[in-house]
Amino acid sequence: MKRYFEQRPALAWALYDWANSAFATTVLAGFFPTFFRQYWSAGAESTVTTFRLGIANGIAGFVIAVLAPVLGAIADRGGKRVAFVTGWSLLGIAATAALYFVGQGQWAWAAAFFVLGTMGFNGGIVFYDALLLDVAKPAEYDRVSAFGYSLGYLGGGLLFAVNIAMVLKPAWFGLADAAAAVQLSFLTVAAWWLVFMLPLSVAVREAPGPVTGLRASIAAGLAEIAATARRARTLRPLFMFLVSYWLYIDAVNTVIKMAIDYGMALGLDTGALLTALLITQFVGFPAALLFGRIGERIGPKPGILITLLVYLAVTVWAYFLDSTVEFFAMAVVVGLVQGGVQSLSRSYFGRLVPPGKSAEFFGLYNMVGKFGTVVGPVLVGGVAWVTGSTRASILSLAVLFIGGALLLLRVRDVGPERRAA
Repeated sequence: MKRYFEQRPALAWALYDWANSAFATTVLAGFFPTFFRQYWSAGAESTVTTFRLGIANGIAGFVIAVLAPVLGAIADRGGKRVAFVTGWSLLGIAATAALYFVGQGQWAWAAAFFVLGTMGFNGGIVFYDALLLDVAKPAEYDRVSAFGYSLGYLGGGLLFAVNIAMVLKPAWFGLADAAAAVQLSFLTVAAWWLVFMLPLSVAVREAPGPVTGLRASIAAGLAEIAATARRARTLRPLFMFLVSYWLYIDAVNTVIKMAIDYGMALGLDTGALLTALLITQFVGFPAALLFGRIGERIGPKPGILITLLVYLAVTVWAYFLDSTVEFFAMAVVVGLVQGGVQSLSRSYFGRLVPPGKSAEFFGLYNMVGKFGTVVGPVLVGGVAWVTGSTRASILSLAVLFIGGALLLLRVRDVGPERRAA
C-alpha cells in the first residue's frame, strides 16, 4: 500500500478528506446533536439542552479559532506537517471513539469529548490544507484541491448513509435498538477516519526546506498575522468585507450545527431529520458549482446577497415550521445555498486582496472563518435559555444575516488598478 500511494501522493492526500468528513457529517451535524438531546441530556428541559449544545459548539469553535494562527505558523515553518496531521487526527479519533462509552445523562463528559474531537478535526485540517503544495504542482492546485473536496462529500455522505440505515433499521445490523446504533456509529467514524488517514500518514512526503524551531515558528507567525491585520484595516473594502463575512458565516455555520437539535426540539421525527441532513449534503455539492456559474454571470457580491436573502427567509420560515415535510423542503433550500455562500465568499475576497499578497491575506480570511463558529451557537443557546422559546432562538440568527448583508452592501468593488494601488 505504501509504495502504491507514494507514487500517487495526490490520491493519498485527498483520501484524508474522505476520512475526516465522516466526523463532519455523522458527528458534528448529525448524531451528536440528536443523541445529546435524547440520551446524554435526557430529562433536561428542551431550552436547557439547546443552551448546553450551543455552549459546547461555541467553546469548540473559540478554542480552535484561538489556536488557528499558532497552528498556521507551525504549518508554514515547522516542517512537520504530516506528523501534525496525524497527531491532531489521533486526538479527534480517540475523542470520537470515547463517545461510545459515555453513559446516559453524562452530558458534561459528552460535551468535553465533543470539544476535543472538534479540536482534532479542525487542527488536522490546518496542516492538511498546507500539504497541498507538497502533493501537487502549481498548475494542479485547483484540480487536486477540488478532488479532495469531492471525495470529502462522497466519503462523508457514504458513511453517514450507512449510519442512518443502522439507526432506522438496527435489527439489520444485529443491534438492539437505535441508541445502540448511534453509539456504534461513533466507533465506525473513528475507524473510518483512522483507516483512510493512513495513506497520507505513511506515503505523503514534504518537500525539504528550512525548518524553524517551534517557539520561533509561533512567534514569527503571530507577528505576521498582526502585521496583516493592521494592513487590512487600511484597506477599507477588504476590512469591511471581513467583518461582514464574520457575521453571516457564523450564522451559516450555526444553521449547519444546530438544525437537527432545533427539529428535535419541535418534536419532529429523528430519522426524518437525519435523512433531510443527508439530502442537504448531496444537494450542496452540485449547487456550489451552479453558484460558481451565477458568480461568473452577475458577480460574486450579488450572488452572496442572494444566498443571504435565502438564509434570512429560512430563519423566518423555521420560526413557523411545524411538519417534517417542511423540514425536508427547508433542507433542500439550505443545500442549494450552503455551498454557494462559501465558494462565492472566497472568490469575492480574492478580488479584494492586493496583488502578490494572497497567502497572508487568505490566512487572515481563514482565521476569521474559524471565529465564525462561536457567536451563533452561543446566541441560539442563550436566547433559548433566556426566553424559554426554541423558536425564538433560531430566529435570533436573522440578526447576523441582516448585519452581514448590510455591511456587504457597503463594500465597494475594487478593480485591478485600485488593488495594485
